[in-house]
Formats: sequence, C-alpha cells, structure tokens
Amino acid sequence: MTPVSSQPAPPEAPRLEPPAVTFMARHGLVGLEPEALPGDASARRYWRLPGAGLLLMHDPSDPVGFSSYIRVARHLNGLGLSAPRVEGADPAICLALIEDWGDATYARQLAAGADEAALYTLAVDALLALHHAPEAAAIAQPAYDRATWLAELQVFCDWFVAALAPDLDRAAFTARFLALWDEALSEVVDRRETLVLRDFHVDNLMVLDGRSGVARCGLLDFQDAVLGPSEYDLVSLLQDARRDLPPGLEQAMLDRYCAAAPASLGGAEAIRARYHLMGAQRHARICGVFVRLCQRDRKPHYLHWLPRVLGQFETALQAAGLEAITALLADALPDWRARGVALAQDLRPGAQQQQRTEQ
Repeated sequence: MTPVSSQPAPPEAPRLEPPAVTFMARHGLVGLEPEALPGDASARRYWRLPGAGLLLMHDPSDPVGFSSYIRVARHLNGLGLSAPRVEGADPAICLALIEDWGDATYARQLAAGADEAALYTLAVDALLALHHAPEAAAIAQPAYDRATWLAELQVFCDWFVAALAPDLDRAAFTARFLALWDEALSEVVDRRETLVLRDFHVDNLMVLDGRSGVARCGLLDFQDAVLGPSEYDLVSLLQDARRDLPPGLEQAMLDRYCAAAPASLGGAEAIRARYHLMGAQRHARICGVFVRLCQRDRKPHYLHWLPRVLGQFETALQAAGLEAITALLADALPDWRARGVALAQDLRPGAQQQQRTEQ
C-alpha cells in the first residue's frame, strides 16, 4: 500500500529477482545495493535505491492495481498535487521507479511531536484542492458503485460477524444487514464528483520541503482510487482507525472543509450527513478487514486497532441516525462492541493456548 510503514520489517527481506535487476540496468541503475523496505497489508514491495533518489516498486500480484498507481500518480501531479513522480515503468512485469520522499510520514512526524493542527490543515486543504479541480474525475478509474459499497459491508458479515457469533444464522443476518445498508446508502452510491483516494490517512501523507501550498502534502497509496463522493477521504483522515485525534480537532477540520467546500456538495448539513454515513460504512468494513488480516493473512497486529474501530463504528451509527441498523446489531449481536473488544484479544496468537492453560 505504501512504501513506508510503522510495522517491523519481516525477518527475511525480499530479494530482487533477475527481471528487476534487468529493469534497473535498462534505466542506468547498476552497482546499487537496493534496501528492502518494510511491508504492510498488501503484497506490494519496495526497495530504496541509495543515492538515486528513487524507490523500486514491485507488485506482480496486482497488475490492475499497478497500472492504476501509475495512472493516478500522473493524474494527481497534473492537477498540481504531489504524488511520487514515476521515472520509469514496465507494466508487463509490474515494476516501476518512483520518486523517493524518505520515511517522514505524517505518522512519524506526529509521533515525534509535530504540530497536529498544522499537518491536518495541510491535508484538508489538499483535499479541498482536489475536490475543486474541474478535471479531478477525468480519469479512467472504477466507480464507487452500489455493488462495491455492499461488497465491502459483506466483509463485515463474512469475517467479523462470523468470528464473533459462529452459531448465528449468518445468511439471514447478512441479507437483512445489506438490505438496510442498501437503503441507507442511496444518497451516496451514485455520486461520482471526484477522485477518491481511499486510504487518505497519516501513514500515507508526507510534508515535502521545498514545495509550496497544497503541493507540500505528499500523497501515497492511491492505487485503489475510485470515482465517488468527496467526503470519503475526509472520513479516512479524521476518523483514523489507528490513532485518536486531540479533542476538538476533528470538528475543527470538518468545519474548515465545510466552509470552503464546492457549492455543488450542497452545504455543511449535507456534507456532515454523508460524512457520518460513510464513516459508519467504512468502520464496519474495517472491522471485517482486521479480522480477515488476522485469520486469513496471518497479520494479527491489526487487531490492536479493532477496539478503536468498534467504538468509531458505534459512534458513527448514532451520528448518522442509522437506527434500524443499530437495532439489528443489538438484536442479533447483543453487546457486540464489548464482545468485539474481547474477540480482538482472543484471536491474538497464543491467546487460546493461554486460555487452555489457565483452565
């Protein structure tokens, strides 16, 4: 997803294969010792090329995503925003040379004590610039359509609900859950007003020295970009699954966005309503994704953030006025938030063995 990560590097760093060595040689990059960078939730891999100011990106598992990354990067740069420049690419083998901005993501700067309000203000202003750009949606990316919204909610049912309540009639629950969401999302499923980057949060943003205005905000991890509603990326930024914002900062940034948003979005009240609705949908999806990353992909560390996301989901359901969905969860999954917090602990490696030992 992104060339830098807060997670530790794997025990054995991936090595360059012959096609990558040949690709580098074609671009005059010989004699370098590439440094493997830590991975994250995706299969994409990056190597830093010391002295060249470049990263080598490789993702043979997702040729569609690779082509999307190249296309979106060039589109964002054309809009006056900052995505890593693509200095060379070979789609046939999913290799690219991209601009290396270093490791100082927002997340790392915040951990070092950077001014949170300043960083978030820059990110919100970058979103506003994107959403005001007349050509923002003029790119051949998939639409964030009804089927996609509901497929994401299916992940909640297939993984989180399945783990939380294995004896539940999940088919019946899923049918009712998706029907309620289908109705609730009617206000957003047909919106195609802008390019939605999808993973717009502090792990995928950087401050670029030497650039001015919104170009100072470096954008990473946008290969899953779609055409959809403007508020989605704002939710990703301000309701982060991995960190809590200081009191009042979310509201201040939401106010800033609403005050300067395109008139076509219908004003602050409409923006806030969609913001909370998409927040609830996004948090439901992430609950399922975190359980899936643990159970299917053997990446249990994502469970550390599950309790926060469960709280965000509950809060967003209330803020969005999703009473029927809230009632369904309470009826089918009593105390689902507290049980989900316990589930996050129970699914961690060694938890079941420890329970057996204590018994």
